[in-house]
Amino acid sequence: MQPDTPFNRVPRERLDPKLQPLWDHAKALHGDTTFFEVMGNAPEATDWYLNGFYKGLFQSGRLDPKLVELVRLRLANVHGCAFCNRSDRIAALAAGLSEAEVDAIGDPDAGLFDERQKAALALADVMVLTNPMGHVSRELYARLKLSFSDAELVELGLIMAVLTGVAKFIFAYDLVEKEDYCPFTPKAAG
Repeated sequence: MQPDTPFNRVPRERLDPKLQPLWDHAKALHGDTTFFEVMGNAPEATDWYLNGFYKGLFQSGRLDPKLVELVRLRLANVHGCAFCNRSDRIAALAAGLSEAEVDAIGDPDAGLFDERQKAALALADVMVLTNPMGHVSRELYARLKLSFSDAELVELGLIMAVLTGVAKFIFAYDLVEKEDYCPFTPKAAG
């Protein structure tokens, strides 16, 4: 389902010059530029998201990029963001996940993931928007502690929190194409 946002869309020629290549990339990959046109209304906020969050935390190097891409793709798959699924699949493959791993993202017990990856996927399933009562139980924490330090768990949880918060934002503002199964598709007015 294509986005139909009520928000003002900044045309490419009026976007901050730093956003224009991102607009071009979105047009080529997704055929839709709604996200960057609406984000063009707040270039400082967009800069924080792209540089503060992505470069400062998501791509910090403190966590294995393959692992971070794995959980990002899992969140996008559960949320049903078609825009995210396309981009995140490419990023996951570039980070070193195999096609088979990407295809098995919803089946952690498929025999393709190590225990660290399976524990991270279990944490992602706690963090998804479709699990509003999700929490880290003592049992899950014990499982996570076999593979992660508390510092890594805080960072991984914060990354997923920002990603899920942004997912809520992009769905509420109707900024991206959604998969047919997306549970965050507004009901038709009538």
